[in-house]
Amino acid sequence: MSSVYVFVVLVVLASRVGFYRLLAGPTRADRVIALDLLFANGVVLCICAAMVSGSSAFLDVAIGLALVGFVATIAWARLIDRLVGDGEEDV
Repeated sequence: MSSVYVFVVLVVLASRVGFYRLLAGPTRADRVIALDLLFANGVVLCICAAMVSGSSAFLDVAIGLALVGFVATIAWARLIDRLVGDGEEDV
């Protein structure tokens, strides 16, 4: 078994934990962190696909996904900060 397939299995397990935290997370911050974890898992899966297929197109997708994930995390964090700053409860 190749090490790439081991990474895929580990990322799938981490994704299951991330989906659970995304759905059950008690606070909004937990959900944002879970979403960031899922984006990171997507980037790792794209890199694994590039290694298995030998196609560099997956690396371009991984870079784009990493950029979108970064911007989304910053946007959600700012939104949560504004909501908590306005006195809204963090639930």
